[in-house]
Amino acid sequence: MPRRITLLLVASLLLPVMAWAALPHDVQQALASSQFVYISSTRKDGSFSRPAEIWFMWHDGAVYVGTRPTSWRVKRINAGRPEAKIAVGKVDGPSFDATGSLVHDATLEGVLMETYAKKYPDGWATHADNFRAGFKDGSRVLVKYVPK
Repeated sequence: MPRRITLLLVASLLLPVMAWAALPHDVQQALASSQFVYISSTRKDGSFSRPAEIWFMWHDGAVYVGTRPTSWRVKRINAGRPEAKIAVGKVDGPSFDATGSLVHDATLEGVLMETYAKKYPDGWATHADNFRAGFKDGSRVLVKYVPK
């Protein structure tokens, strides 16, 4: 029994690393240097929505975004349609398929805000208070996209 638990723990820790390694080199480079991702979420008919430009954080093998719970990306995840296509850097930039989920983790929310403060120094001052208050009162949620 302890061996099985150890194997499951190791597998869960390696999964984000394996997802990162599985991404093509151009996508990895774009994630490291780009300011935006363009997320297309899955509509009821199975097609992808128009890409929406959004700030992001690449962390532990996943793309994280802070967004309103009323956004289409969140509504579609809640409706059981978590699949998304993420283009990096520009709408027609390198892209990958991902699975989205909502994450409730104050530590990760803090990491996201610290990352945004460094990555978006000109715009962060305008949005920082809204993000902080939003994560506290639920008017903003954290979405995690793991590459398929």
